[in-house]
Amino acid sequence: MRRFFLKGKLGAAVTITGPDAYHMSRVLRMKPGERVTLIAEDGQAVIAVIQQVEEYRIRLCPEEIIKEEKESPVRVSLAQCLPKSDKMDYIVQKAVELGADSIIPVISQNTVVRYDAKKKAERVSRWQKIAAEAAKQSGRLQVPVVEAVQDLDQLFQHIDKESKVLLLYEGQADTTLKQVLRQEDSLRYTIIVGPEGGFTPDEVQLCRSLGALVITLGPRILRTETAPVAALSIVMYECGDMGGD
Repeated sequence: MRRFFLKGKLGAAVTITGPDAYHMSRVLRMKPGERVTLIAEDGQAVIAVIQQVEEYRIRLCPEEIIKEEKESPVRVSLAQCLPKSDKMDYIVQKAVELGADSIIPVISQNTVVRYDAKKKAERVSRWQKIAAEAAKQSGRLQVPVVEAVQDLDQLFQHIDKESKVLLLYEGQADTTLKQVLRQEDSLRYTIIVGPEGGFTPDEVQLCRSLGALVITLGPRILRTETAPVAALSIVMYECGDMGGD
């Protein structure tokens, strides 16, 4: 069943407008009587019946509340230093599929990619659309937010104080991810992943001084697009819902 995210809350009747309505009417060629899944900003989900179809307006009637839990009990934010090429597209998509709560694009000293203000806004908009599509595909009840691009030192000004901050580092690390997850009972993590060139020693020291735990994923050096997928999978398996109850 097709899944659509709404702005605002659900009511006795729902009207979808704009690009989603056009996609439903012209691309999917949906007709009155068809059923779709609607998800509000607060995570409430319903099965709704299409009542009327216009090019840029779809009217629906909620029919049945969906009582399902697709969101992980552990909230993980991914702070990813910008990689080269279109690797960030892949990282955002896979992070959302794995259950990330938010994605924060970060600029560090070894980040090759540099955007001006306009390009930053365009990229964030693109990544947010990728996040929305990934949320639909994976059956999630919320679309993770892609935050504004920010410098590494700015990142710590916005991290939730209850979040355990984990910096992935290919050099000498304090501990392993497995050790952290076995020792901590936190359900809130922020994972920081470096760019292709990794973090500088000064950056590692800065993050450590700001409260981050410097950790390793093992003896092999992972690519910047591989590390977040591996780390998120491990956290979700150990603390979340990946692998079942």
